[in-house]
Amino acid sequence: MSDFLWGVSTSAFQIEGAFTAGGRGPSVWDEFSPVHENQDASVACDHYNRWREDVALMTQLGVNAYRFSIAWPRIQPSGKGPVNAEGLDFYDRLVDALVDVGIAPVVTLYHWDTPLELEAEGGWLNRDIADRFADYTALVADRLADRVKMWIPINEPAMVTLQGYAIGEHAPGKTLLFDALPTAHHLNLAHGRAVEVLRSHNAQAVGTANNHTPAWPVGPNDVAAAEAYSEIHNWIYADPMLSGRYPDAVAELLPIADGDLATIHQPLDFYGVNYYNPTRLKSPSEGNPLPFELAEIDEYPLTGFGWPIVPSGLTEMINALRERHPGLPPVHVTESGCSFPDELADADRISYLDGHLKAAQAADVAGYFVWSLLDNFEWEAGYSQRFGLVQVDYETQRRTPRDSFHWYRKVISGE
Repeated sequence: MSDFLWGVSTSAFQIEGAFTAGGRGPSVWDEFSPVHENQDASVACDHYNRWREDVALMTQLGVNAYRFSIAWPRIQPSGKGPVNAEGLDFYDRLVDALVDVGIAPVVTLYHWDTPLELEAEGGWLNRDIADRFADYTALVADRLADRVKMWIPINEPAMVTLQGYAIGEHAPGKTLLFDALPTAHHLNLAHGRAVEVLRSHNAQAVGTANNHTPAWPVGPNDVAAAEAYSEIHNWIYADPMLSGRYPDAVAELLPIADGDLATIHQPLDFYGVNYYNPTRLKSPSEGNPLPFELAEIDEYPLTGFGWPIVPSGLTEMINALRERHPGLPPVHVTESGCSFPDELADADRISYLDGHLKAAQAADVAGYFVWSLLDNFEWEAGYSQRFGLVQVDYETQRRTPRDSFHWYRKVISGE
């Protein structure tokens, strides 16, 4: 497994802070509410100023890959127009530092922090955003393509559509239900446009990072509900990327123009799976406008976030992807992790990661990225959830490796 990628993942909005430093513009998340206890990410982990310390932590950990995201508002404060040189310089220095210590930079171009001005113009409901995203991709690739090992255009488009536009739990907080589905097509289109741009800049490897969840029916009468959920969580993204088609049930709900599917269906060098838990579904109760209803999974232990711990679901999902898409490229688990209470002796996290790593290896993956290197701002949950291999004291910004950090270091080194 000498070429196996042992990694950690983060995202810009969750760790960087420094909302107005270096010419950064506002994103949809900057003032989103409601957030737990009215917390915000204006400081977060102060990674913008402490990135050297964080690279040193990764060197100590022994990872050979670091997946991080670039903040679109740092590169184009309004989401369009010329590059903000100071913002791009920040990531240029980070990439150089990673390369210098033998850690492969794995860049995500979009991890949910849409420039606020673009959202005011419709955000992902507006087809024009795919063109804006292609322009942004070109600015980043022009500077970094010579050193970045792997590119992920868009992280978890399902969460943007479902949580951001359908039910309003995430920014921009819209509650459009099925009227949110056009955002799925525009996210896919932006992915395809970005892949084209990255190829034109001789990118080393281009893939994606989709959130996937096995959809479990409660019983035989709930199979249709589970299938409907899987189509809008899993297959509305994977199918057009990998096979150039949408599931029949959702295709008629999408604003597909001539040539769109060919643009989306670009050859990929790898496929990223972000996995946290399965989802159980039942037929909708009276008055529910959706074709499914969520049901509890209560026969497994839970994370601090209340998510069921089911490592076998990761293997199940990867196998389902390969069965549905026989030409699936090499798979990387681009996010896998858990929140637990703030303790340095985090045996529960070690158990979780050990189980999921074994499940990933059983599915013959090419890399495994722990979410996350650091405790961070967990979106609408604020700082209430701790995902880090490294504990962060938000008052002092002191970083302290947890037991899971040392466990992962030993796993990587083969001790």
